[in-house]
Amino acid sequence: MLLRVRVTLPDRPGALGQVARTLGVAGADIVQVVVLERLGGRAVDDFTVVWPGASRVERLLAGLAAIPGVQVDGVWKAIGAPVNGGHDAELLAQVAANPADGLATLVDAVPGLLAADWAAAAVVPADWAARSGAPRPLPAEPTLNLGGDATIAYASWRAPGPLQLPEITPLRARPITGPEGIRYAVAPFGRAGLVLVVARQDDDEMPAAGFHITEVDRVAQLVRAAAVILGDRLDAAAVPAVM
Repeated sequence: MLLRVRVTLPDRPGALGQVARTLGVAGADIVQVVVLERLGGRAVDDFTVVWPGASRVERLLAGLAAIPGVQVDGVWKAIGAPVNGGHDAELLAQVAANPADGLATLVDAVPGLLAADWAAAAVVPADWAARSGAPRPLPAEPTLNLGGDATIAYASWRAPGPLQLPEITPLRARPITGPEGIRYAVAPFGRAGLVLVVARQDDDEMPAAGFHITEVDRVAQLVRAAAVILGDRLDAAAVPAVM
């Protein structure tokens, strides 16, 4: 089982090695380390590890919690192999090579890039969040946006149905924590109210980490580039066909 482990640790010599040794003693095989942030004497690192499926994650958490100054921000299942920024260019090349399916290609690929559970392209009215304080259920299949509520243009295969999203006003890219502690990253395409929504969910004893600002920026860059590539096709994607 592939896990992503996010820790905040002192930014001093030896601290990273101590975390790595603790992960190894607990039974984790480290396959990737990504530094998300170094600021004010602290660092935020993502470790991607291979974890024995029969072992309980509490053992790993207990070992990390025993290290002075180390805080565990989240542990969650990662989908597929570890990936880095180099895969972003490859994804955008795929979008450009087949723009007719470009939006679907982007939505399907983003969860794997960010160790997320699912993603969706939603069409959100500009005043949606202002009209109600309650989350609104979204239809599992595309429908006409006759009532002024959000609709789904496309959802990745792991997305639950019907979807229920937090309040989203498509003004800027940002992280959001929604109902039941689901973590989201949202980024607007800048056309037709279309917004990319990426989600992580807790799994049993493993609390997922929220999206770091560097991850949100990565989503925003992908969305901006895809919007340039797809252009007017996004306007058509935001208007589901009437059967």
